[in-house]
Amino acid sequence: MDTLSYKTISANKGTVNKEWYIVDATNEILGRLSTKVAMTLRGKNKSDFTPHVDCGDNVIIINAEKVRLTGNKVVDKKYIRHTGYPGGQRSETVEQVLKKNPIKVIEHAVKGMLPKSRLGNAIFKNLYVYAGDKHPHEAQQPKELKIN
Repeated sequence: MDTLSYKTISANKGTVNKEWYIVDATNEILGRLSTKVAMTLRGKNKSDFTPHVDCGDNVIIINAEKVRLTGNKVVDKKYIRHTGYPGGQRSETVEQVLKKNPIKVIEHAVKGMLPKSRLGNAIFKNLYVYAGDKHPHEAQQPKELKIN
């Protein structure tokens, strides 16, 4: 029998190596940007990915107001919510949300691609989205994350 043993690497909170990445959302397509960011936040691009551990990286997104949507999604896509009262269904188009709070569009897209659990909520806290090109995370020396 071969004495060479291969062991499965299982990451835990102590062994995870978290890095910081920065993404410029200028002229990036929302869905493509969101999938890449969600995968990086989750840690699926790492060789020691473990499904039940937050082993992903921290991601900073700047210029959120300059994100692009293809086709007629800017006017056709609607965000629907309910106030909790009878007849309280409210809807807004992407165009309205981008004018009011462009950060919400990216956060909503990325959050929908993460697990719906306590782990997903913890992973989502590693995402930082800013409307302009200024951010307070210079001390972390983030690396640039290429989308294309």
